[in-house]
Amino acid sequence: MSKLLEVKNLKVNFSTYGGEVKAVRDVSFHINESEILAIVGESGSGKSVTVQTIMGLLPKKVSKIKSGTIHYKGKDLLKLKRSELRKLKGSKISMVFQDPMTSLNPTMRIGTQIAEGLIIHHNLSKREAKIQALEMIKLVGIPNPEQRYNQYPHEFSGGMRQRVMIAIALACKPELLIADEPTTALDVTIQAQVLNLMIDLKDKMNTSIILITHDLGVVAETAERVAVMYAGVIVETGTVNQIFKEPKHPYTWGLMESIPDMYSDQKERLIPIEGSPPDLFAPPKGCPFVMRCKYAMEICESKMPGDYEISPNHTAKCWLNDEQSPSAEEVIALGGAMYE
Repeated sequence: MSKLLEVKNLKVNFSTYGGEVKAVRDVSFHINESEILAIVGESGSGKSVTVQTIMGLLPKKVSKIKSGTIHYKGKDLLKLKRSELRKLKGSKISMVFQDPMTSLNPTMRIGTQIAEGLIIHHNLSKREAKIQALEMIKLVGIPNPEQRYNQYPHEFSGGMRQRVMIAIALACKPELLIADEPTTALDVTIQAQVLNLMIDLKDKMNTSIILITHDLGVVAETAERVAVMYAGVIVETGTVNQIFKEPKHPYTWGLMESIPDMYSDQKERLIPIEGSPPDLFAPPKGCPFVMRCKYAMEICESKMPGDYEISPNHTAKCWLNDEQSPSAEEVIALGGAMYE
């Protein structure tokens, strides 16, 4: 399976009055053709900043890409001219933004917003663009396309607005769709409909999808591979089965322990991850999870672990996976973590 997009050693900082925030710190991952990759992690972990960098949407005055490459079909997106990147955005690479309530233009009719990209990127006439826009409205499951085409965003529910956002993103048949928390503002029933829609469209249009979320239920439902992100660093990657059945990083263990088991007869308390993420004005030298990890050793504080290969396609950035390291159980038996 060939790589559609590959991010290598990406570092992104933001300048603020309080100093420089190291938001993304040496991030590397890839997505294959016709694949769904989920990037998961709690708020502030750098997920959205990473994909906004791919799309060239970072605010130029306060952001700085310190290093890294983003290759799309052999082209480094970070080295493209603005005009070249503009041709790719919307046509080959599209994005569904986080909040459907505010992402649409309230002064433009829905149909016009869907047709706009077709006119710009495919040089279609208004009539031709309208025909294809109506097809997209029908494809994403919005009833009465002709009537809906001429309505404004305020006349749509949250779930319908999200469908419109997906229609806009997919109108030009992109090869890569980036969905940033596409179900956050939606109720559970609508969430399921939107996720099923994305999977269905991926199969019909052969589109690769990067799904940004903090909801592991969404990941289990949709993704094929997962990248777990924490404090600007990807700490574990693998297939959905590898991450859910054999996680190898303490942060991933914590995420799994915080999910209720709907099939268990036992009433068990969910186990929260104690503490707070590190200050990204001055992140730790070593593992970013060190202050919250009950298995932390001295080396965890002073040196960042490498990516240990657990099995094909499964890596974890944790010293516990080093062949010279004691097991997690042995660390606890020896007196527990250095920070407990």
